[in-house]
Amino acid sequence: MSITKHIPNFLTSLNVLCGTLATFFALNGQIEIAIWLIFVGALFDFGDGFAARALKAYSDMGKELDSLADLISFGMAPAAIWSTIIKIKLLGDVSISFIGLELSQQIWILSPFILVAFAALRLAKFNVDTRQSENFLGLTTTATGIFTASFAYLFLKNPDWFNWLSPAIILIILIFFSILLISEVPMFSLKFKNLKWSENKERFVLLVLAIAFIAVLGVGGIAAIILYYILISVGKWMFGLK
Repeated sequence: MSITKHIPNFLTSLNVLCGTLATFFALNGQIEIAIWLIFVGALFDFGDGFAARALKAYSDMGKELDSLADLISFGMAPAAIWSTIIKIKLLGDVSISFIGLELSQQIWILSPFILVAFAALRLAKFNVDTRQSENFLGLTTTATGIFTASFAYLFLKNPDWFNWLSPAIILIILIFFSILLISEVPMFSLKFKNLKWSENKERFVLLVLAIAFIAVLGVGGIAAIILYYILISVGKWMFGLK
């Protein structure tokens, strides 16, 4: 096999590394580093698929490796970020030892890791579901991870905006995303097959909004775009719209 055939798996492995390091930094209170590592991991996640198509280097190993990478970068790392945010909200200091905390505080800090279990279920389901070749059923782990990174960026840069954010609200957010991960809600594909307005209205609107939100909020605007994407998809599903 040509060495170029290994390029997609190499890029996927870099995604694994990004997710692992993001988890490490998040649990050590360095959330901003974890945020950027998740974004870089997302670039590798896009790059491995692009490389596989360009080089026609598809493989069963690559498919499984991609799922493992997504579980770490967009399941475990985001859970670690949420866990640290809860610790900040509860204690105001990320350096306090977990062992010395009250049981209730320990449970709150560990609660975000339910996201990892649902991300694993989502990825396993996707690997055996033949219905998701064009569009997705349920929210992707990548979107979940990017939302977390973007939201955490806003939290760090504008803490006064998030005085309302409590551990209980964070848990509700995580339950919402966990349900979406394994749901049957159709999520329209973001890929443009052509530039016709009639076939891409939702994508064009999303693109314009993305530019506007990012211009105002920086990478924090991505969270708003993903939330809009979720609301549109769920709304269409609830009201039976095509």
